[in-house]
Amino acid sequence: MLILRLPDVKRVLGHRADASVYNAIRDGLFTTGVAIGQRAKGWPDYEAQAIATARVAGKTDAYIRELVTALHAKRTELLCTVKGALL
Repeated sequence: MLILRLPDVKRVLGHRADASVYNAIRDGLFTTGVAIGQRAKGWPDYEAQAIATARVAGKTDAYIRELVTALHAKRTELLCTVKGALL
């Protein structure tokens, strides 16, 4: 899995401005970033690709909000899997 920084996320989604990504996050149309440093955020590549694919397929905003919820849930599952492996 790759972690994309904001310029790469904008490229994948076709956004030109940083604010476009943050507005999508606020509106529930994109996932929140994950901390990769004290002041740095990134996004798993598969999340950006899944949302871009849904947009290309013409899915509705309601569908994409559900997708974002599912992607956040997948993060939780991954975390539980990693924690379980470490125990």
